[in-house]
Amino acid sequence: MIRPYERRVQYYETDKMGIVHHSNYIRWFEEARTDYLEQLGAGYEEMESQGVISPVLEVSCCYKTMARFPEQFQITVKMLQFNGIRMKLGYEVKDVKSGEIRCTGESAHCFLDENHRPVSLKKSYPGWYERLTKNGAL
Repeated sequence: MIRPYERRVQYYETDKMGIVHHSNYIRWFEEARTDYLEQLGAGYEEMESQGVISPVLEVSCCYKTMARFPEQFQITVKMLQFNGIRMKLGYEVKDVKSGEIRCTGESAHCFLDENHRPVSLKKSYPGWYERLTKNGAL
């Protein structure tokens, strides 16, 4: 079972009013995505050591309510689409104490080899493909 990524709002992530600056949510998506992929057994460190990178193609964020210092929050990550060459992930940021949704978002990624050419995980790295399809709840 994949557990949500959990952390606390840091003071430096807020503005003068103590509200999280909007750009931080995108950083949090990346932290949660890294944790999610590691839990699936297909972490960035392992992939990159094998010559595979996964750049962000697009990212979106829909702000619902304001997060403030020093709230504890969790991010649930879900695999929305995956074909072995591209994947799309969904994010939900929720306040731990109140359960209030702070924001939702999505990010799209591809997989490239060391020459920055698309690579099919299904064909070239079937173990990673299996981990992402089996554990990614697709």
